[in-house]
Amino acid sequence: MGFGPCELPILDSVTNPLPAVNVEGLTIRYGDLVAVDNLSFKAHAGRITAVLGPNGAGKTSTIECCEGLREAASGSVRVLGLDPRADHKSLVGRMGVMLQDGGVYPSARVRETVELYAALYGNVVDVDQLVATCGLGERTTSTWRQLSGGERQRLSLALALTAKPEVAFLDEPTSGVDISGRGLIRETLRSMADQGCAVVVATHELDEAERIADDIVIISKGRIALSGAVSELRSGDKTLRFRSNVDIDVSALGGLIGRSVTQTSPGDYSVGGESEASVIGKLGAWLAEHGHPMTEVRTGVESLADIFLRAVGGEAE
Repeated sequence: MGFGPCELPILDSVTNPLPAVNVEGLTIRYGDLVAVDNLSFKAHAGRITAVLGPNGAGKTSTIECCEGLREAASGSVRVLGLDPRADHKSLVGRMGVMLQDGGVYPSARVRETVELYAALYGNVVDVDQLVATCGLGERTTSTWRQLSGGERQRLSLALALTAKPEVAFLDEPTSGVDISGRGLIRETLRSMADQGCAVVVATHELDEAERIADDIVIISKGRIALSGAVSELRSGDKTLRFRSNVDIDVSALGGLIGRSVTQTSPGDYSVGGESEASVIGKLGAWLAEHGHPMTEVRTGVESLADIFLRAVGGEAE
């Protein structure tokens, strides 16, 4: 689908050295609570930037400030070179926004809603094609309340894309979406980035972020814990990872094989250092001795989950 940014998107490092999104020293407060603390990052045209962090880390507050929906206590936010609050009228037609939840009247019908949004943006998209691209071609007359959770997410995505945005902010775009719907959303986001749009996705779903992100921004307790291109942030070590369907005493296992062992998620484990044959042998022997099955073993560079856990440590969900 010929679908994505406006005719003249911002270009990084070629015709325009400015990032599409530039956040510098951002601080957001809720009364005495500092939700975002002196946070800085950039997002670039033609790339997908995933903003990651545990619940309450400040992801949504940061994205809402970039969208112009929330006021900063201090710091600077520029989107396409504009202040998202002071220049909101100039920016709104160039920016796509997908909120985390809601925003659509319960009795609003799918095609009529997309058509209305398209009209507000000057009818720059083919409504029927957009509805079909977002997997709602068979639900055009259904109301919001009749849609499943995944279908609502896809409708919210369609509404965010009616302007053919140069920059898009998407908050948890795959939340509640089934496998096929997730694949469709991933393809749509990649198509947008390939056509020059700066796509910024806030999510806590590391598997999804791993599949789509070019760059990541990891927020921990309102501050940047790590940021940069995923390819550059991966450790050069060949990490050993394995799965087991039981809880393992990682301290005991680590002591035997002489390596740190970390549980990255329920049933998933990571062994520090290079993945040598002797280590794999000791691992298999220890698991067999304790009656623990090893359902999968793999080696390779760090996963995004490994990078995330390395960055946030004990704050991980």
